[in-house]
Amino acid sequence: MSIENIRNFSIIAHIDHGKSSLADCFLELTKALDERTKKDRFLDSMDLERERGITIKAQTVRLFFQKGVKTYQLNLIDTPGHVDFSYEVSRSLSACEGALLVVDACQGIEAQTMANTILALENNLEIIPVINKIDLPSQRVEEVKQQLIELVGVKEHDILLASAKEKIGIQEILSAIVDRVPPPCSEKLPKEFESHSQALRALIFDSWFDTYQGVIALCRIKQGSIKKGDKIFLKGTKRECEVLKLGVFTPFVSELEELKSGEVGFVITGIKEISDMRVGDTITHKQTHFIPALEGFKKSRPMVYAGIFPISSDDFEQLKKSLEKLCLNDSSLTFEMESSKVLGFGFRCGFLGLLHKEIVQERLEREFELQLITTAPSVIYKTYLKNQEILDVENPSLLPDPTQINYLEEPFVLVQIHSPSEYIGPLLKLCEEKRGVQQGIEYIASDRSILRYKIPLNEMIVDFHDRLKSLSRGYASMDYELGGYEKSDLVKMDVLLNAEIVDALSVIVHRSQVQQRGRYLAKRLKELIPRQQFQIAIQVAVGAKIIARENLGAYRKDVTAKLYGGDVTRKKKLLEKQKSGKKRMKAIGKIEVPQKAFMALLKTEK
Repeated sequence: MSIENIRNFSIIAHIDHGKSSLADCFLELTKALDERTKKDRFLDSMDLERERGITIKAQTVRLFFQKGVKTYQLNLIDTPGHVDFSYEVSRSLSACEGALLVVDACQGIEAQTMANTILALENNLEIIPVINKIDLPSQRVEEVKQQLIELVGVKEHDILLASAKEKIGIQEILSAIVDRVPPPCSEKLPKEFESHSQALRALIFDSWFDTYQGVIALCRIKQGSIKKGDKIFLKGTKRECEVLKLGVFTPFVSELEELKSGEVGFVITGIKEISDMRVGDTITHKQTHFIPALEGFKKSRPMVYAGIFPISSDDFEQLKKSLEKLCLNDSSLTFEMESSKVLGFGFRCGFLGLLHKEIVQERLEREFELQLITTAPSVIYKTYLKNQEILDVENPSLLPDPTQINYLEEPFVLVQIHSPSEYIGPLLKLCEEKRGVQQGIEYIASDRSILRYKIPLNEMIVDFHDRLKSLSRGYASMDYELGGYEKSDLVKMDVLLNAEIVDALSVIVHRSQVQQRGRYLAKRLKELIPRQQFQIAIQVAVGAKIIARENLGAYRKDVTAKLYGGDVTRKKKLLEKQKSGKKRMKAIGKIEVPQKAFMALLKTEK
């Protein structure tokens, strides 16, 4: 296949705008699937993706499309639509020259659509706007066209109309990809290396671990070609290895003898060490290992941190290996070891958001058969000490003594909320409640608005998205980016069970919310912690001051039931014996803290 006939493109869209359905139509029209192998949402291969109706992992597929007398090779990379997986999108876009911007004809442009479009424009991609679901009775095609023209800056005659459900406009979209998306071009080398213009340079933009074949790397060949049996060199990790298998997904695995410049495919080398093959690394031939590496990706910056602990301490090593394998498949996940007095040894993990955290926990439990407890999420606080030191604290239990702290700074995010205008009132109230500072309101249509707020990240990860969706009946969408650190009046709130601090339940809150959050938390823990044979005192404290207390009563056995008469002293003797036994039990008794107790920290009293 000539490089002139290759097109690499991606699909970017918000959740539920029909991206996966459109990909199914492409597979069907190009005869990549027959009646026997066809199924809905074919590229969403994970059970989690199908259950939740979202795309989590970017998938690649090679299609062949006939236009006139020419056959074109289309390399499609299907990307996630949720803000928590934007790093997955940015990596996929680096392997493309064009992007389909899919917008729902009923809902219009959403916050995440705009964020992904900006990513595509930063990568100098050709944007092809598509309005999907034009067959629905509630479609607003003309309004959505105006939004695309005003917000994205496209021309009206460039906008394509389609319905993936009714298979309308699919042929026209594929023709537009062939006509508008430029063919791949080789990356230019610096002048001193011009004589090696045909040397191999391939960018690894995704990878995963296979038990039998080792690390599998998904690459875009930027320059030169790679063949089965070649001796290759990984620039970042300085590892030499041999190519055992090459291939593409069509959408089923199809092995090849060679991958040429401009193509996208997988490389298997038999490497078993996960750290040896990193996303963003450059593959070259062993004999040309001295040529410069390709520009990799910006390292993703975790927004939310939480502890993951195995329920059984015997599973600690298994959890470590599982996290390493998952990091290979999801390079935006970070982890480091930590220990807790209550939960034992585990890992402090960094996530891009709460949905990302949920997905990682579910994947660990399903794919690696682990039983886990996840602590409440927290963010990184900059702690300025009186001795002029500055500490980055991501775990509330590691916060220094208040007498040593000068002040704390917390991270803020710039949030952009797209919503129908009728819900603006409740959404403004929600943002103010979360200590937000308004940056502006923009009316992009008669019934659609964009709200811009600066909100503490700590407030945003505590049920903000859930309440945003419930207040707007699911119509509002949001996108966010980090907006720097600012000084805040923050304190550490500890939970004590029978006068013993449970470090995994410690949380940092704003002083104005201490009373409300403390009382709510004590009340919820009383409902969630199982009763024991002894009384449990649940206390919430800030420093030495107790701000809330609940008592969880003990199970009581009637020890006097066997008495059939006699003097009252016999009854008192049995009750005293029971009382001293319970005291002894309380001294050695361990209180079980269930997973639901940690989740109580994620909710605020309405």
